[in-house]
Amino acid sequence: MASLRTERQAPSMLRRVASRQNALIKELRQAFAQAALTEDGCCAIEGVRLVEEALRSGLRLKAVFVSQGAEQRAERLLPQVSSHAEALLVPADVFAATVQTEAPQGIAALVQVRQWELKDILRAAHPLIVIAAGVQDPGNLGTMVRSAEAFGANGLLAAEGTVSPYNSKAVRAAAGSLFRLPVIRVALNHALEALREQGMRVLGTSSHRGTPAHQADLTGGLALLVGNEGAGLGRHLAAAADGFVAIPHEPRVESLNAGIAAAVLLYEAARQRRALS
Repeated sequence: MASLRTERQAPSMLRRVASRQNALIKELRQAFAQAALTEDGCCAIEGVRLVEEALRSGLRLKAVFVSQGAEQRAERLLPQVSSHAEALLVPADVFAATVQTEAPQGIAALVQVRQWELKDILRAAHPLIVIAAGVQDPGNLGTMVRSAEAFGANGLLAAEGTVSPYNSKAVRAAAGSLFRLPVIRVALNHALEALREQGMRVLGTSSHRGTPAHQADLTGGLALLVGNEGAGLGRHLAAAADGFVAIPHEPRVESLNAGIAAAVLLYEAARQRRALS
């Protein structure tokens, strides 16, 4: 009975806000529009599942935004939200103008994400890292983050030319993995230097050259370098790689997109590592 009373009382937690100029609404709108963290390190997220994932990952919510008409949908979430978080009830038109999705679910939040450094990833005995170098499609980047967590990678480095990991489409495609996996924006030259100091190998990915994935050694300290969807790895990036790994596929099929290619290689790396354990 206590849990039922909590759910019935949950909507009363909401504070009605009608103005688009409210400071928190402006902060949410700006975070979505700029695909960036706020000044105090919050990421804008939208959708019931993502808010649930943030809570399940132990992250602190700064504010929760509920569109008028979605109060019932919010009932199961609000009891899980800290009393320190703001809970706002927003007119439907204001909510729709603030978030990025065309058919919003009526729930959004500002969530305090963990801040990572490269040294956090390199503490592992034999790190497995993905480097996104010029990946521009947010769906691809989000898939890479999700796959990296699924197959036991230690982190993902987003180098210059890569879409922001906090792009709303990237956050949705990551499906919560962004809240748990270290994802760090880096200057590629600095990152490669740090990896070399740790004795790690850097393998470029290619659709037409390199050792087939099932024959390549993907164990030990390893970074998989994934390039731009159209141009792949440019000459400069290719020169920085210690070698190349390829995914054999039917020649009549165009090369796999960056997200799928990374997932296949991460799976193979995980398979080889499990075989050694």
